[in-house]
Amino acid sequence: MFLEIAIVIFAMLAMRLSTRVLALPVKLAKNGCLTPFRVSSSGNTRADGGMALVLAALAAMPWTAPKSACAASPQSAPIKTLDPARQNPAPASASGRNSSEPPSSLDPLLAEARSLADKGMASEAERRVRQYLAVHADSANAHFLLGYILFREIQEQATISENASLSDSAPTAVSGSASRHTSAAATLGDKGATSEANDRYTKTKASLAEFTEGAKYHAPSAFDLKIVAFDYVLLDDYMDADKWLTKMLQWAPDDAEAWYYLGRTKYNENRFEESVHAFQQSLKLDPNNVKAEDNLGLAFAGLGRVDDAAGAYENAIAWQKNAATKNPGPYIDMGSLLLDQNRSSEAITYLKQAIEISPTDFKPHELLGKAYSRLNQLPQAQNELEQAIALAPQSPNLPCMLGPLYHKQGLIDKAKVQIDRCAALSGTHSLPETPRP
Repeated sequence: MFLEIAIVIFAMLAMRLSTRVLALPVKLAKNGCLTPFRVSSSGNTRADGGMALVLAALAAMPWTAPKSACAASPQSAPIKTLDPARQNPAPASASGRNSSEPPSSLDPLLAEARSLADKGMASEAERRVRQYLAVHADSANAHFLLGYILFREIQEQATISENASLSDSAPTAVSGSASRHTSAAATLGDKGATSEANDRYTKTKASLAEFTEGAKYHAPSAFDLKIVAFDYVLLDDYMDADKWLTKMLQWAPDDAEAWYYLGRTKYNENRFEESVHAFQQSLKLDPNNVKAEDNLGLAFAGLGRVDDAAGAYENAIAWQKNAATKNPGPYIDMGSLLLDQNRSSEAITYLKQAIEISPTDFKPHELLGKAYSRLNQLPQAQNELEQAIALAPQSPNLPCMLGPLYHKQGLIDKAKVQIDRCAALSGTHSLPETPRP
């Protein structure tokens, strides 16, 4: 009798325990993101079944903490990649994340690092941001800032090696002209050029990695996406540069510089109609911009619209008539256009003006050499091509032009040296030309 009473009491306790455990999953489902536990299909509520539910509930308890209860929910999952489909295209918010300007509300330590980078002290800025990240590894702003700083370091290195900054004002990607400026290989030996190219590649990839890491914690701003696009320009990945510039312009459509670089990117993709549109948008926002008008001319030329191209070059030349510092690009591009039309004598006038503006630019010397050669003024052509080679010794085009010119004048030994040099450089593709901003 005592045993039966004990069994009944035990059974009642077991039933009460089972009832409490079964109620727990419903509460978790309401307060968190867990799905309710399921009772066995057999409906078994014996003591061993109740214990199984207790163990299951204990195993689930860590997921009930507020920090991770919804970890599996796609609504709160971190952004793992810079995929435009996952970015929020909402209008600019009070935080300015959709502004094309850098964030103004940075932590004081990050703001100081940003200031250092903009003053040309990118290495020190990098050191400080890395120290900050050692403590705040989940700071999106710190990762985005480090990505920007690494980009600025590439600019500083290019300034040292080419004696010309990659930008007029931050942020920009490249400087010079689509048809005339070259890589750092022009001023370095082959080993130095390779080393710098490898360093630039490594640093550019590291910059992109920081933006991707930061995107895990917060959606990047329009400004961040612009730097991402410029990184891809440095990698000659114009398709991705196009994608991110297009995306950031959806957020910041009044950014004249971004429209300008989108035009440059479209030009490099041979999408000339879209390039024309982008440059025109840039000019609407920044009228009389010489570089934008010059590049608009290049896009027109790509479409075979010769008169429109010439008009754009003439506009760009006129707009800087009284400027203290002139851009040689429109003169070079006008000279090149005239050469394409076999108007060599007219081209010479523009190319000489380009040399007066920028004596160390090899491209007008190269084009002048071509013009004089076509006019059968061989000594003048030789002189211009020799100057061009002195300025850009790794350019494969120049010895390929100078060798036959020497041969025409009976300078056989000199001709052989240049022809051999032409073969060597053409085989290694030493100096690919880079587009002009």
